[in-house]
Amino acid sequence: MLFRQSFDECEVLDILLWLKFSLCAIVIVFSGTQLSKYGDILAEKTGLGRSLIGVILMASVTSLPELITGISAVTIANVPDIAVGDVLGSCAFNLLVLCMLDAMHRGKPILASAHQVHILSAAFGIVLLAIAAISIIFPHYNVPILWVGGSSILVAAVYLLALKFISSYETRQKNGLLHNKPEEITYTDITVKQAAVRYVFNAAVVIAAAAFLPVIGKEIAVSTGLGQTFVGNIFMALASSLPEVVVCFAAVRIGAIDLAIGSIFGSNIFNIFILFIDDLFYIPGPLLAVTSPTHIIPAIAAITMTAIAIIGLVNRDESKYLPLAGNSIAMVAVFAANIVLLYLAI
Repeated sequence: MLFRQSFDECEVLDILLWLKFSLCAIVIVFSGTQLSKYGDILAEKTGLGRSLIGVILMASVTSLPELITGISAVTIANVPDIAVGDVLGSCAFNLLVLCMLDAMHRGKPILASAHQVHILSAAFGIVLLAIAAISIIFPHYNVPILWVGGSSILVAAVYLLALKFISSYETRQKNGLLHNKPEEITYTDITVKQAAVRYVFNAAVVIAAAAFLPVIGKEIAVSTGLGQTFVGNIFMALASSLPEVVVCFAAVRIGAIDLAIGSIFGSNIFNIFILFIDDLFYIPGPLLAVTSPTHIIPAIAAITMTAIAIIGLVNRDESKYLPLAGNSIAMVAVFAANIVLLYLAI
């Protein structure tokens, strides 16, 4: 009788745990979508280009859950593996979203319809992921400066360099050196002040919801026995990547393909930059030097998937196999292998 009662209590606690996780995910999706909307309005009102917005502002906005989750993981919950797993798992999952967009995009493959400027942000994504992967494989070479790992500081420098290159390209477009259609004014019924207030409000909601994710993730890892690395790479990455999914699907539905793809590749380079921020908050020492070597799996998966995407952007093959292009099928296969290897590594 006592055993049965104890079992029922555990079952109720597990249900409540997953309900809390689902509630946080729903809040992040709704407010993350609103953040992107008002970020786009601010971009239009302030005169910034939407191509640049996709890679920088939209990407950083939709990656806000990863940022808050990571900081919360290393400060409140003290689970560095969830912080690193959330970032690297989100990078791989974002590229899977690209395959989903290809499936919903009618006609030729989505990468064949996109501007080749995305090769720039995708290539920087590979460089940043490679730095993280090398730091995980060879932690003893990650010499700290104060308590922050040298590789994390290198990540920050490369991220800023990427922004400079992307911004420079956008400037050349605006100066007429590269062909670019003038952008239409879309938001006429809202002021800059209204957009800014709503942006800040939704940012606060996302921050509050995302701060709870690492604590819930730690409880899920203990309850299911799956471990912090698997939970961080799968459940946390899925929840914190939901804003990207919603925003990108909405962008493709209205024909803003470059905005969607720019947001995906921009989110990935910003995600790796989040590792630097997490390292700043992780006082015991270099973050990537103390996390599980299993994180190399999603890092390599994300590098491989990005490389395949670049091939699609350059090759521009217009053939599809049922709903997916050949490069999308290859990316799905890599992501599936990533999940299997992570599970086997538990």
